[in-house]
Amino acid sequence: MRKIIALLFILVLVSCKTKQAAVTTTPEIPISKGLAVDEIIAKHYQAQLVFSTIYIKSNVRFSNEKQTQNVTAEIKIKKDEQILVSVRFLGITMAKALITPTSVSYYEKINGTYFEGDFSGLTQWLGADLDFSKIQNMLLGEAFDNLQKGKYAFAKIDEGFELNDLNAGKMLKSFVLDNKNFLIQEQAIAQPEQDRMMDVSYADRKLFNEGSIPTQILIHALQAKDKTEISFNYTTITFNESLSFPYSIPNGYKRIIIK
Repeated sequence: MRKIIALLFILVLVSCKTKQAAVTTTPEIPISKGLAVDEIIAKHYQAQLVFSTIYIKSNVRFSNEKQTQNVTAEIKIKKDEQILVSVRFLGITMAKALITPTSVSYYEKINGTYFEGDFSGLTQWLGADLDFSKIQNMLLGEAFDNLQKGKYAFAKIDEGFELNDLNAGKMLKSFVLDNKNFLIQEQAIAQPEQDRMMDVSYADRKLFNEGSIPTQILIHALQAKDKTEISFNYTTITFNESLSFPYSIPNGYKRIIIK
């Protein structure tokens, strides 16, 4: 359970399993075709969600080679300001996390521990770039990165369009967008030297007045020899309600220090 909680709260940006073809073998169209890439990216952001708050209730399934666990998660998002995640098992709140653009805090009851810090500590610990926007975007089915700031090789594939980041250095990144609404179908990050990979795919999108949001998120993760799968199944989604974000660390909990 402790590992489940940790993965939920950092949202497995530790890096995860991706289809190798998604980041390494896609034929690249010459950069002279950049205008097509710019057009695809522009259409993608035209379809972006417009909202002030979102409330999500989700069933979450965690599995690896040692165990399978099912929990529920309540996710509250105030756009670009804060995310509150409550994880429950058999109706009992087992952990909470509060994430803002400058800080990350979570506690879990099983071991009576908590973490408070900023993204720099988590980024160093995980070996992957991590920030508030990436977490928010992953939950909403949007691209981890701001695609308008990147440079990409472009490929037409059966699923739609694939963009491979040309400026990621030793990290490999790819984004698959559908050819109808230009929404993210799948995104992948790989760090070959650290043997870390991540693949996040989205399905069963639901259309609201505020835009389209996936109701199913599937994350495949690989770190060294540890393979993990986490699935989110959104059962309730509401927009623009007045939400509260109550959060306090219980007395007596032991602080986790990341060096």
